[in-house]
Formats: sequence, C-alpha cells, structure tokens
Amino acid sequence: MNVRSPIDHIPEGVIERLPAYLSALIQLRKDGCYTVSSARLGEMTDINPAQIRRDLTQFGSFGKRGVGYEIVNLIDRIQGILGSNHTHRIALVGAGHLGSAIADYDGLRSRGFVVASIFDSDPAKVGNRIGDIVVQDIASFERVTREQDMKIGVIAVPPSEAQGVADRMVEAGIRVILNYSSAMVRVAGDVMIHNTDPVRELLHTLYYLSRTESVAHA
Repeated sequence: MNVRSPIDHIPEGVIERLPAYLSALIQLRKDGCYTVSSARLGEMTDINPAQIRRDLTQFGSFGKRGVGYEIVNLIDRIQGILGSNHTHRIALVGAGHLGSAIADYDGLRSRGFVVASIFDSDPAKVGNRIGDIVVQDIASFERVTREQDMKIGVIAVPPSEAQGVADRMVEAGIRVILNYSSAMVRVAGDVMIHNTDPVRELLHTLYYLSRTESVAHA
C-alpha cells in the first residue's frame, strides 16, 4: 500500500506563500540572524503572523515559544518542500538586456537555480559571454537541453518570437516555462507555464496606486 507524505496534503495557498517566507529567511541569514518570530516574518512578507504560524504547522513543528523559529532549519525544510534543496539547471533563451539581467541575478543560485545555458538566434550575440556562459545558437537548443536533462526554460525574447520558443521548449522536454515577454504564450499538455511580463505586473499595481491617490485627494 502506498502511503502519501503529509507534504502531499499541503494546501495550494500555503505552497504559494512559502517562497515569500524563504526569501525573508535567506535575507535574515545574510544579516547574521539565527532565529525569527512569526511577527518579524509577517513584517517582512506582509503576511499575517497568525497565518504564518498556521502555514508552518502544515509540515511540522519548528517554533519555540519565546525563541521563535531557527532560521537555518526552517530554510532547509522549506527548500526541501519546494524542491530547491538541490540545483535546478535553467535553459535561458534570449541574450539581450533582459536575458543578461536574469542570468546575472544573484538570487537564483541562493534559491537552488542556475542558468546553465543561454541561447539566441542573433549571430551577433552567439559566441558572446554573459558572465561565465557562452551564448549558443538556438539551433542547438534541443540537443543541449536533452544532453543536460534541463527541465526549466526561461523566455526573454521579443513577443513575436515567444510562442515559437515555447513550442521548441516543449518539444525538447522542458517541463516548466517562465515567459518574460509581453506575449501571452500557450502550451499544450502538462507543461507548466508562467507568463510574467513586468509591464503587466506594473499595470496591475496601477489600479491600487490610483485608488490610493483618489483617497488622498478626496
């Protein structure tokens, strides 16, 4: 008989909040802290401390009354649940300004991700270096990603090219795609895609900004 792990039963809302906790905990560890209270985590993540305590009890007891949570242990536990306790190799397509910024982002490695290969279709970019990585021709994408068993792809290309790149990623066996272009990319099957255009995110925040300004001028 197969026995499911308690982790299998963690609500989706809890899983969505865990990355915020992890980011705060990693920052606290960098600052030299050893323990943290739910109140402090609440201040850093803008999540109610009572909600934090309920979330963390989903996968064990970590807090000590009067002491708080041990940061290192909690980081290890959350990384284990999210699967970031080992390195995940990323295939990045797009060697322009956005792609370069993503490849150079220090926060990826501290959370278990590393941009292993960068691809582009522009002959002027192929062969250039971004950090320690040499940009490869997109023609080699399928071969390289399969050889290195990459499962995560990042799209940082112009909108007109995004869907084609996504299709290539699916064909190559990529299972998770992050699309940073402004195009709404769609894929078939059980591939997970997250469209995360920064402009859409900013437009979303304008609604709240306009409401705040309306109240201020009322």
